[in-house]
Amino acid sequence: MTDANLMAIDAGTGSVRAVVFDQEGNQLGCVQREWFHREDPRYPGSMDFDWNTNWGLVCECVRGVLSETGIPPAKIAAVSTTCMREGIVLYDAGGDEIWACANVDARSGDEVAELKRISSGLERDLYLESGQTFALGALPRLLWVKNKLPGVYKKIARLGMFNDWLIYRLSGVLAVEPSNGSTTGLFNLATRSWDKTIAKRCGLRDDIFPDTVECGTLVAKVSPRGARESGLAEGTPLVAGGGDCQLGTIGVGVVDKAEAVVFGGSFWQYEFNTASGATSPKCDVRVNCHALPGFLQYEALAFNPGLVMRWYRDAFCQEEKRLAAERGIDPYALLDDQARKVPPGCNGMICSFSDVMNYINWKHAAPSFLNFALDPEKFNKYTFYRAVMENAALVTLGHIRLVSEATGETPQKITFAGGAAKSRLWPQIVADVFNLSVEVPRVKEATALGAAIMAGKGIGLYGDIRETARRIVKIEKTYTPAAHEVYAESYAAWKAAYKSQLDLADRGITKHMWAAPGLGGK
Repeated sequence: MTDANLMAIDAGTGSVRAVVFDQEGNQLGCVQREWFHREDPRYPGSMDFDWNTNWGLVCECVRGVLSETGIPPAKIAAVSTTCMREGIVLYDAGGDEIWACANVDARSGDEVAELKRISSGLERDLYLESGQTFALGALPRLLWVKNKLPGVYKKIARLGMFNDWLIYRLSGVLAVEPSNGSTTGLFNLATRSWDKTIAKRCGLRDDIFPDTVECGTLVAKVSPRGARESGLAEGTPLVAGGGDCQLGTIGVGVVDKAEAVVFGGSFWQYEFNTASGATSPKCDVRVNCHALPGFLQYEALAFNPGLVMRWYRDAFCQEEKRLAAERGIDPYALLDDQARKVPPGCNGMICSFSDVMNYINWKHAAPSFLNFALDPEKFNKYTFYRAVMENAALVTLGHIRLVSEATGETPQKITFAGGAAKSRLWPQIVADVFNLSVEVPRVKEATALGAAIMAGKGIGLYGDIRETARRIVKIEKTYTPAAHEVYAESYAAWKAAYKSQLDLADRGITKHMWAAPGLGGK
């Protein structure tokens, strides 16, 4: 097969995209649609997933990228899928979706309290086996459905993740792979499969788990219905992909132990590869199955940097959006050009959104900008914009230190990918804050490329995934530290300020930006 084209469908937190690559990993086209996950006003903290509307957006992306590239559907050799982790879909016996929530749904506070009443040490015990706490896992959510929607609970026949849902919609076949399945908290890290005893210990049904398959396995083919709806050719091979970060590490060539990557998207994920099966005794950092058998990943998450950027752009930068539309460029490029003129450290301004991860007690202070003066020369909208950039990097520095403490290892360099890596300014800020060299791959849609590599693996186009990733991935630019001393001071100030801001939220004076179920303020 000499002219194979591979498609990845990537369902992220803030958008879905279809991306086509050739077999050498060159991106041929990408079509994206933003989507939103609404809060049900009856259930504070909820994050509903609208499967019908969102499936329509998926199909728009698939048809759009085929049109954009001019590639006939029959020339797509295989498709694989990837997505935000943690989101779950429940199906009835007829195969219809009956309930779904997106990744940081936090409606199940009562259920977390109920689980903790079973045993004060239950969450810790389950973390040591599964690498997950109640913060993002499926256990409290399933218990919520049991308690609040008993009619739906009785109808559950199977549970799946969003990447599996994409294949299911295209084929009618449902199977769960370990990289995303492990984020439910219902997997055993050692066996890379469901552990039904976890469900039993939590008072939940243990008969709703579909088959598991390893990432890169040929699962199904596009059905007649899937072809009609998506525009793909009937019979196109569908290959099990994986969670966005696990496939992303493959898509940037971070495939050996003690290597690390930062994905700058709606969330910022710090991923550290390890061959060790150990979890953190402090239960403060997440551990997931890797898409590569024999590997795990330590993971630390910064909440919402990409979504904060989108909010800031839409709320305050109408002029840049107008000029960018006139010039046919990205408004972020105009903002970057101006923010580059702001000195590192933003003249002492402190910006706070996400906190450093504490997985077993995870919450974030109210968003804030602190320590700015009424001086429009030093503190204008570009200062605030740069402060958001610096905040994301400072949180992630905390994550590097957190994982290093748990593993005893620190990476020698960082690969930086995702939407934030498209910036000409953000990678330099990251290098300065981390005091490490930062490599930016040529292909920014790293998660999609990882899925495409899986697609090729599933049809025999590629052999060893690690060798394929090393061969395909190209580094576009390397950034070296230039202003670390300033950011060393900024980090200490930010940590102290954040502690005070979190205290205000815990006391109910301000509102947490996000808190895990059961951990909201007074």
